[in-house]
Amino acid sequence: MYIKRDMTEQLTHTSAWIQILLGPRQCGKSTLFASTFDAESFQEMTFDDLQLRQLANQDPALFLQQFQPPLLLDEVQYVPNLFPELKKVIDQLKYVATRQSGFSKKPTILFRLTGSNQILMDKNIKESLAGRASYYYLNTLSVHEIVNALPDTTIKNILFKGGWPELYTHNTLSVTTYLNDYIQSYVEKDIVLSAGIQKLSAFHSVLRLLAARTGQETKYTEVSNNSGGVTSVTAKEWTGLLERADLVYLLQPYSNNLTNRLIKTPKLYFLDTGLAVRLQGWSDPIPLLSSPQIGSLFETLVLAEIVKFIRNYRKNWELFFWRTKDGTEEIDFVIKTDNGFFYALESKLSIHGIPKAIAYPPAFKKHFNPTSPLVVVTYGGRKLLLSKQCVVLPIVALHDYLMTL
Repeated sequence: MYIKRDMTEQLTHTSAWIQILLGPRQCGKSTLFASTFDAESFQEMTFDDLQLRQLANQDPALFLQQFQPPLLLDEVQYVPNLFPELKKVIDQLKYVATRQSGFSKKPTILFRLTGSNQILMDKNIKESLAGRASYYYLNTLSVHEIVNALPDTTIKNILFKGGWPELYTHNTLSVTTYLNDYIQSYVEKDIVLSAGIQKLSAFHSVLRLLAARTGQETKYTEVSNNSGGVTSVTAKEWTGLLERADLVYLLQPYSNNLTNRLIKTPKLYFLDTGLAVRLQGWSDPIPLLSSPQIGSLFETLVLAEIVKFIRNYRKNWELFFWRTKDGTEEIDFVIKTDNGFFYALESKLSIHGIPKAIAYPPAFKKHFNPTSPLVVVTYGGRKLLLSKQCVVLPIVALHDYLMTL
């Protein structure tokens, strides 16, 4: 079974010689490429194959002579020496097209590349293909993608499993075993080795502490104090690595002054709740729903849904949280769209905890003068106008709401 991805249409309307799809391992990058386009027209090769990797690095020109485009190349972060050669190929095509017709030919996609290690990609690749490639950022399945393909899936199971495609297309897989293997094989090895981290046990400790704090402000001193010897500077550095690996997201506070925004404390969210839940130690979704962490985990799911929407549809939006300096008033998520309008969203697990007369905080209303209602995203239920200034929206309807902005 294939679960259709929201990014599909964006991929089919690209004008570039090279498409690069980035995202964590096992989030569905190669499957998306293969399912979106005629798989037979692109020869697929993976650089998890050590012989292919060695050839592409040692003699990239020979590699491209043996395997000519169109090519689908998987895990390209392992072959940095190939990218200058790709640049030469594209530049030669552009030169020939210009000489023949007198103008630059519209790009035809010749290479589709995937990469799962952003740390290595940043080190070796991006500069080589500047102006020659179109970049896309895929993460695990969104709530919309899951429910659209499997309507009977509950939010409880999505919170517990996260959005890993294999856990939905292969029902016999153990969620706990799958995520344990993922943490050990990718998070602890791939990221740790590429970043040159020596203390694996200390990194794992920080990883678990960050998972326990998903949806909260990043207090690195607190993480340091509970990590058994990791400094706050190192904890911050490792968090940055997880952000570059697209496993966590640092949500910045809103400010109309960039300098002020940078000196304030961001909030940290995991981009997949399944990973956060497993790192927290949960192995059953039922007790999870009554745990103290459930509110933060649901807020994490809402954040991930918004971020995935922005990336899947390549929206030029900004996302913040808003809070007064004294902390008495707060909005979970503020979206600034490309037309300059602001939209506010709150995450509430249950409608029962929402006051009937809920409205924008006075300071927020004074500063933004919002023209649309505050949207409260809830675990379940249906869309409901709670007041003139507030709309309650179940998370399964969040995607369709964002499509209207």
